Parts: sequence; C-alpha cells; structure tokens
Amino acid sequence: MPFKPSRNIFIRLLRFLTFVDLPIRKKFLLFALGTLFWFTAICLVVYVALFNIHSKYGQIVEDTIPHDRLMQKVTRDLQVLSADATNIQMAESLKMVETRAEIARLRIKDIKGYLSALALGGEINDYSRDTGKLLETFRTTPVGDNPENIKSLRGLGTEIDDLSKLFNNYVGLQISSFKTDTNRSEMIQSALDEFNQSLSVSILLTHDFAARTAGLYQSYTSDINEIIKVTAIAVAVVFFISTLLLLVFSRWIALAISRPVQAIIKQIHSLASGDVDLSKRIPITTCDEIGELSDEFNQVMETVHGMTTFKKVIEEDDSLEDIYSRLGEVFTKLGIENYMIYEISHNKKEMKAVYPIVLSNKDLFCNPDILTNCALCKAFKTGHQISSISYPRMCKQFLPDTGKEHICIPLIIGGSAGGVVQFLFDRPAEGDINTDAVMTKLFKADTYITQSLSVIEAKRLMATLKESALKDPMTGLYNRRFLQEHTEHLLAGVARRGKNVGLLMCDLDYFKQVNDELGHDAGDTVLKETCKVIQNAVRSSDFVIRFGGEEFLVLLIDIADGEAMQVAEKIRANVEANKIKLEGILVQKTISIGVAEFPMDGEGFWQTIKFADVALYKAKDSGRNKAIRFDKSMWSESEF
Repeated sequence: MPFKPSRNIFIRLLRFLTFVDLPIRKKFLLFALGTLFWFTAICLVVYVALFNIHSKYGQIVEDTIPHDRLMQKVTRDLQVLSADATNIQMAESLKMVETRAEIARLRIKDIKGYLSALALGGEINDYSRDTGKLLETFRTTPVGDNPENIKSLRGLGTEIDDLSKLFNNYVGLQISSFKTDTNRSEMIQSALDEFNQSLSVSILLTHDFAARTAGLYQSYTSDINEIIKVTAIAVAVVFFISTLLLLVFSRWIALAISRPVQAIIKQIHSLASGDVDLSKRIPITTCDEIGELSDEFNQVMETVHGMTTFKKVIEEDDSLEDIYSRLGEVFTKLGIENYMIYEISHNKKEMKAVYPIVLSNKDLFCNPDILTNCALCKAFKTGHQISSISYPRMCKQFLPDTGKEHICIPLIIGGSAGGVVQFLFDRPAEGDINTDAVMTKLFKADTYITQSLSVIEAKRLMATLKESALKDPMTGLYNRRFLQEHTEHLLAGVARRGKNVGLLMCDLDYFKQVNDELGHDAGDTVLKETCKVIQNAVRSSDFVIRFGGEEFLVLLIDIADGEAMQVAEKIRANVEANKIKLEGILVQKTISIGVAEFPMDGEGFWQTIKFADVALYKAKDSGRNKAIRFDKSMWSESEF
C-alpha cells in the first residue's frame, strides 16, 4: 500500500528538511545545494572577518602608525629645538647665532608641516637639517575622525606659533647683544625660559596626542583580536552545524534508500532460493522513486502470491466451469469489467461462450457464425493476440457498432487454441483509449491466463477421459457406467421436484439378421441411425443410454403420469418410418419398447428398470414393433 506520512509534526518537519520524500534527483540536487550553502556560509563568515580585519589593519597602517610616527618626529624636533636654543645661547659669534637660529627656524617650519600633514593628510618629506639629505617620506590621512586629536592638533599648532614667536624674540635678543655689545643676559635668560616653558607645553601636547594614538592602536588591535576570535567561533559553529546536518541528512537519506533496496534484494534472493514468504510486504517509508520501487515490488510479489494461490485453488476445483468463473473474478478485480471466455470443442469446429453464460446470440460482440465455425475467429486461426486497439477492424467478425475495442487472447492448450478470452474496453467519444492502462491490466490478466493453461488442459483431458469412459465410442450415447455413477444425482433432483422418471427399454427387432446378411458395418450404421431417431424424439433434458448391444434405455426426466407411453409410441413410429440407406438398398427396421415409470411402478430405480425390461420382453413375445406399458401382472416373482 502507498506510504502515508506520519501525523507527528516534528517527524513531518524533519522529513521535509531532509528531502526524503522528494524524487531522488531533486533530493541529491537539494542536498548538494545545501552543502554548497553551508560552504558558502563558512566562506561568507571568513570573508566578513577578513574584510573587518583588513579595515582595522588599514586604519592602523594608514592612520594610526603614520600619525604616531609624525607626532614622534614632532616630539623629537621639539626636543632638538631645546638643544638648539641652548646652543644659540652658548654661541661665541653673531654668525654662529644666525646659522644656528636659521636651522632652528627650519625645524619649526618642519614641525608646522608635520602638523599640517596630520590635520589635512597627504605626503611630506623629511630632510636632515644638518646635511639636507632626504631621510623619509611620510604618507598620512587626516585625523578628522578623532575630535580629541583635532583639538590637540589645534592647540599644538597655536602653541607652535607662540613658540616660533618666542624663539624669534629670543634669537633677536641674542643678535642685538652681539651687535650693540650690550649685556642683556637677564632679558635673554627670561626669553629663553619663556621659550622653554612653551616648548615644554608643546611636548606635553605631543605626548598627549601620542597617548591617544597609542590607545587607538590598542583598540584597533583589540578589535582585530576580537574579530579573529568571533570568526573562529562562528566558523566552528557553522562547521559543527553543517557537519551535524550533513551526517543526519546523509544517514537519513542513505537509510531511506538502502533499507528498501536491501529488503528487495533479500526478497529476490529468497525468491531465487525458493524460501520466501510471498505474503510478506516491504515497508514503504518514502514517497520518492525508492518508495515507488518498493510499492511496485510489493505489487509484483502480491501478483506472484495471488497467481500461486490462484493456481492452487483452481487445481482443486472440480470442473472447468469453476476455473472459468475464477478467471472471471480475477479479471473483474483487475478492473476489466467486460470480457468473454470461449471454449473450443474437441473437434476444433465449434466454440461456445462458457463465461459469462450468454442467453442468446444478441449478447455476443462477435458474429454468431463463429460459434458453429470457429475457424472464422482470427485469434483461434492465428494462435496469437488480436487487438483492435493496435489496428482498427483487425478482426472482421467483431461487430463494429458495439462502441467497444477488443483484445482477444487464445488459450494455447496442447499446441493449439483450446479457447479464446475476449477483453472489451469502452471506446472514448473523444481522444484515444488509455493504451498504457489497458496494457497493464492486460499483462496481469494474461499472466493469470498463462498460469491457468496447464490446469485447464489437465481438466479438459480428465473431462475427455471421463466422458469417453461414460460414453459409447460408436454411437456417442452414454453407457451403463454413466447410469451407475449419476443415478443418485438424477433421482435426487426428480424427488425434490416431485416428478416421475420415465424408463423406456428399447430393442431393435431382428437386428442379428442385419449383421448376418449385410455385415457388421451395416449393423453399426443401423445402430447410429436408430440412435439419432431416438434422440430426435426426446427432449434435450432427457437421456439416451446404450444399455448393451442393440438395446437402448431412455430416461425421461420430470414427466407426468402416462406421458412415457406417448414418447415410446413416438419413438416406435419414427423408427419404423425411418429408411436407412445401406449399399444401394433402403432398410427399414422396427423397434420394441418396454415402458415403466419410477417411482410409480417400483420402489427402487433399478427395480423399475427391470420392470421396463420385462415389458420389453412382453412386447417381443407379442409380435414385436410394439410399445407396452409394464403391469404388475407381468411380474410373478416375490422378490426383485
């Protein structure tokens, strides 16, 4: 039976997430996409981390380090200015003062350039003021993102401007002292103290800027470390989740595929070894191709089991009619509502509809002529399947105005067609018939037909042997053995209906003369012709039995009182009137008949037959060619 999803919401959600109910191609496609998704997630986490690290590293390399180095350069130059001011104080000549003052002014100019580079960004060259050689080129960005540094730079710039003025004042006093040769040591010392005080303030501002820059460096470094830590954790979590889901999905999907396949392989192996329970079904756990495969395999096993059971059942059936009936039940279960089973006679000349029983030829879908001449049936004649679906009007004996399509399958028994199964399908008003559905039903039906052929052949052979044992081979009439085996059945029906059985014991008059004068072949011909006359004089429900030699027993079923005598007289007259042509001469024979009725004339059936035989001898003794009714006066014995 088809798989029914569980009502458990968690299980249904898990099945949805694991794609187990999707087709295998989509299942593995989504599985690959899921794997790609998690790899992409890991790559995305790493990419975001690298981008942030790169950004922080760029801030360190492009902002923090250049700013720190420039401020260190400013600090060193300020410290050198202190030495320059001392050297100017210790100069021994005016020229030396002017030279050292010019170098200091250039240093102050460099400091202002460094501060401008910090404030505006850009590129600035560092030259040695002693040798004029290019020492280094600084590339930096503005410190506009840090309000504290901007404020510090502005304060430092103002202090440098003041420092420049104080320095010029100090240098001017020194130069004036040399030019006027006036002792201004106190004024010079006071100017130097003011300059050094301003210089100290400037250096403190540079240290403050450097401290904030160092703090930014540490912050950026800490951010990088945090990003690396978070990235490592995120990658580990994503990897763990993806690995866990990969293992769960892989196991779930693998089990969903491998278990049914292993079960099928096990069933096939058991089937090959002959040790298999055909009623056992493979559990269907998915709705994909594996589930469909399991369902199809279960249907195959069910069909095999059904056919095996079917064959065992029909082997135990008593008659062919039972087998045909069971075949009809199978066809109905397969969804074939309209069908007809025909049986071919032993002489291969006639065929009859055996299931379902038709009441008249109007119920047939074929030309009724096939019943008397089965050679007209194309399936019988060719020995292979005939289908109007594959080719319209393939068989001309099928009536065209039925509104149906037909497929006829011959029952090949003993190398020739012993019957024909005709399947009928409604012809759609528009479009074509569903060929695939028809072929599926037909395949299963044909399989059951094939399984039943050997049983049908055996039953037909046994029926033939039984019939040959119960019939006289020359005349085709039932023999005395038939009477012995079926007496109880016949009498039970008659007793149940409250009727009589007429018993006519017939014997040809002077039959020995025919054998003696014309030969035994002529005698056989006379017997056959007489049989036909007797059969034509009675009903189809009556029985004509060759009792022995030229003696015949006629059983008239369900007759009224006195009716047996009328039939006997009819037989006698017809025999007397019948002319038999033998070797150019016409022969007419007469017949003597003894009549008795059961249970009127005797308590037992065989006793009544004896009474009919007694009446026959009475007819013989009284001149032959007579029909005489038994009378109790004809039997003088005390016991039968």
